[in-house]
Amino acid sequence: MTQISTHLSTVNPLSTSHAFKEWMIAVKALEQGKMILLLRKGGIRELGGHFSVEHHRVLLYPTIEHQKPELLKPEYASQIQTIASNTPSNEITMSSWADITHIFKLNFLETESILEPLSSFHIWTKQWVDDRLNYKPENPLYFLLLRTYLLPQSMSIPFDNRYKGCRSWIDLNQSIALKDSSAVLTDNQYNQQVNQIRHLLNV
Repeated sequence: MTQISTHLSTVNPLSTSHAFKEWMIAVKALEQGKMILLLRKGGIRELGGHFSVEHHRVLLYPTIEHQKPELLKPEYASQIQTIASNTPSNEITMSSWADITHIFKLNFLETESILEPLSSFHIWTKQWVDDRLNYKPENPLYFLLLRTYLLPQSMSIPFDNRYKGCRSWIDLNQSIALKDSSAVLTDNQYNQQVNQIRHLLNV
């Protein structure tokens, strides 16, 4: 296992146009403090099909692309239709942003042994996790820990065709202000989960 970085932001930008694309249901779970862990293998449209962390402070861009109830634990699968039906197709609404505080890179053999103990820290089924692990097994699986903040009010921006596709990183056509945002979890709550995950990863 490789710990790529432990990032503790020393800057506080007033706004950003950098966004991280993730399933809408996962963004909601981050916003509700139900998880801090995301997994990445690399999108089809990412450079060389490989994942890398381009920005540490990002808006959370919710998408319904590839979002399927059968790939979610039951308590989250039941929420998909309601969330999707309330989302206009001609705009993107963002309610939060996050600092990516820790990045871990694991190879296939390392990941197999710790996926089950980590199950309680994310929203996906074993099938989804196995699919991620077995997709391009020669490529590592990335574990990202996110400290999430709620914007003072949700912001809706026009959808742009540039935002389409299987990619993690989006540069928006406009910046969104981060001032007066509120942390979803307290320092102690967040650090406790980080320490539990690091213990399972043995780092």
